[in-house]
Amino acid sequence: MNRPLILRGGRIVDPSQDLDGVADVLVSDGRIEAVGQDIAGPDEAEVLDVSGQVVAPGLIDLHVHLREPGGEGKETIHTGSHAALAGGFTTVWAMPNTDPPIDDPAAVGYLRLAARVARGTQVMPIGAASIGQKGERMTEVGELVKAGAVAVSDDGAPVWDTGLMRRLLEYTQTFGIPVLQHAEDISLAGGVMNEGVVATALGLRGLPNAAESCIVARDIQLAELTGGHLHVCHVSARQSVEQLRLAKEKGLTVTSEVTPHHLILTDEMCRGYNTEAKVNPPLRTEADVEAVAQGLLDGVIDIIATDHAPHTYEEKEQEFDYAPFGINGLETAFGLSMRALVQTGRLTLSGLIDRMSCNPARIMGLEGGALRPGSPADIVVLDPDEKWTVDPTDFRSKSRNTPIAGWELVGRVHRTLVAGEVRFVRD
Repeated sequence: MNRPLILRGGRIVDPSQDLDGVADVLVSDGRIEAVGQDIAGPDEAEVLDVSGQVVAPGLIDLHVHLREPGGEGKETIHTGSHAALAGGFTTVWAMPNTDPPIDDPAAVGYLRLAARVARGTQVMPIGAASIGQKGERMTEVGELVKAGAVAVSDDGAPVWDTGLMRRLLEYTQTFGIPVLQHAEDISLAGGVMNEGVVATALGLRGLPNAAESCIVARDIQLAELTGGHLHVCHVSARQSVEQLRLAKEKGLTVTSEVTPHHLILTDEMCRGYNTEAKVNPPLRTEADVEAVAQGLLDGVIDIIATDHAPHTYEEKEQEFDYAPFGINGLETAFGLSMRALVQTGRLTLSGLIDRMSCNPARIMGLEGGALRPGSPADIVVLDPDEKWTVDPTDFRSKSRNTPIAGWELVGRVHRTLVAGEVRFVRD
């Protein structure tokens, strides 16, 4: 184990304990040993002066695409997990839509081993909900969980069969894991951007809000029927927020996430046939952005997750119809969320950390998300006031696809610690 470490004089922001003030943090044997004033610590302790910076629980991302196996030209477990560290994430959940998909225990084991070798952030595998992600037959969920899977999902596509979704919500209760749903009615799919004025002007096929909200409504009813844990991925439509609000009022085990890009970007970004702004679910209207932001503020939407979806330059440089969906998100998530919510005065820094760290841990029953003595020493050290310009050539990710290149953001990660080990330091 590393020798003990004292983070000296930082502003401790831990919403899980309502902490916000200057203090020291003592880390020993990979865990938080103490938080308080003027901690002496053992003689052999290393001391890092973090005065003027914020010390917070490491960020947790429940929705990333690491592309390995099969898509190593876009991202690998190594590059993706180190991009996560640069974004302040100490834990990420990896989606199974790889090639081949993560639909058997061997694939889960491979991902876990590759993550340990990479020595980046902690990578937790999500197993496929259906064999081959074809939406027809349930995977051996119990075997996936035994191998280390923390959830099941067919993300990249929906679990479209209603009967299969019901069985998943029933069966996963045996193992205490959620079903993560990419909510999209495939009979309404086929579009390449949000259905609306901009799509009409560009002559592009549209994806209506109802393609998302119809499945959200269906799955909420199934969650009520079964008692299972439904987690709705990347909420983008105002009608979906309305459905989720009803689920919360009923006290159902339904949670959800919104991405940073859906909190601030609209379909106007697609003008000029800008494929960097092509994402699924699509960037929608100002009214939708306002609705999902308000849903997050109200607690209807529980957390922020990136849906980090790296692609190569060549893929994104195709015609709009043929370019893949996806935005590279891990390294810009904190700054973009700061711009959307904190700089606008809608949310405090503590509130943002709550939705990017504490709440993900709480809703999924994870150990992290706190600086409480005894908790894992998964920590991010950041400067919430630092201005920086998004330069994709500086990304640790293997891919560079982002529609916000050149944007000035405020709030930047300086150090990331996993189990008490400093694994990222900003140059």
